[in-house]
Amino acid sequence: QEQLVESGGGLVQAGGSLRLSCAASGRTFSRSAMGWFRAAPGKERECVAAFNWSGDSTYYAESVKGRFTISRDNAKNTVYLQMNSLKPEDTAIYYCAARRSFSQISLRDYEYNYWGQGTQVTVSS
Repeated sequence: QEQLVESGGGLVQAGGSLRLSCAASGRTFSRSAMGWFRAAPGKERECVAAFNWSGDSTYYAESVKGRFTISRDNAKNTVYLQMNSLKPEDTAIYYCAARRSFSQISLRDYEYNYWGQGTQVTVSS
């Protein structure tokens, strides 16, 4: 059974850093487009970072550009989201998601086929 499990969330002060991990099991996601989404109270879920299956095309939301970095380690079947210079407005539940193999980058959550359970990130001011 395919599964994505996020970890690394927590409480951090503004200006701090966190690294989220998304460990995949049940199948390899090394040839899948992957994305990190977040859902904050009262807001729609948004894509904050994503890349296509080959990793040569990357997207970042304007609100996180220059602060967040998405990466993957295919040997570990894991995707990461390094978050630096965190702001209170980054507070949300963060989800990783995967599309099917050889998929292109997407910002639309309904185009993702696999989802993790989410990890809470809270940034205090």
